Amino acid sequence: MRTWNVGDVMTQAVVSVGEETSYRGVVDVLVSHRFSAVPVVDGSHRVVGVVSEADLLRKIEYADAEKPRMFESRRRRGERDKAHGTTAGELMSAPAVLATARMAVTAAARLMNTEGVKRLPVVDDLGRLIGIVSRGDLLKVHLRPDDEILADIEKTVLEPFLAEDARAVTTQVVDGVVTLTGKVERRSSAEIAIRLARQVAGVVEVHSWLDHDFDDREFRGPRQPFGADSPGPRPPFGPESSAGR
Repeated sequence: MRTWNVGDVMTQAVVSVGEETSYRGVVDVLVSHRFSAVPVVDGSHRVVGVVSEADLLRKIEYADAEKPRMFESRRRRGERDKAHGTTAGELMSAPAVLATARMAVTAAARLMNTEGVKRLPVVDDLGRLIGIVSRGDLLKVHLRPDDEILADIEKTVLEPFLAEDARAVTTQVVDGVVTLTGKVERRSSAEIAIRLARQVAGVVEVHSWLDHDFDDREFRGPRQPFGADSPGPRPPFGPESSAGR
């Protein structure tokens, strides 16, 4: 099954700034391009950080701030220091949260959500900037035509994983929603088809009306505790160990 990667959806024409770019220079880049953030690169075009609107707004936020308090938090002190920055290198957040072109779009989406960022600079193996991927870019997978999604499901899911059962399965795709109907030999085969179909790029949801001849889950038996059917790792000491003999 072909996995869509960041390289399939990223924007390659990337705007960046250098570490010595002035505060006003960064503002000009963000405003003129309608960006919320911009990568900061060094002389070798390696990404060293990212300057966001939030980083720049600290200069306004702390413009009338009082002197630092004795028990001010480390985060607050850091923000106050950034408010006095005049170059991208002094203003940026570092290290930057990065992606590679080989990263799956699902992994990139999780990374954005975890880190609370809207875009990720994309770098090569040497850390050099080669693109940028935004939340909107990741959504491009859901612009795939239904016939492309259908072809992928038939070629990468049904044919290789259901074998002869594939002929008895009918697949429909409407606005990215997949409907599977028909009968397969084993219930586990239906479960595999549903799970893998959900992983095809552009699939919104999978509705299954698949029937089966028999439920092979009955032959799996109850789940055994660890060590019941395999010895597992041995303890370093004890009667089974050669230590101390």
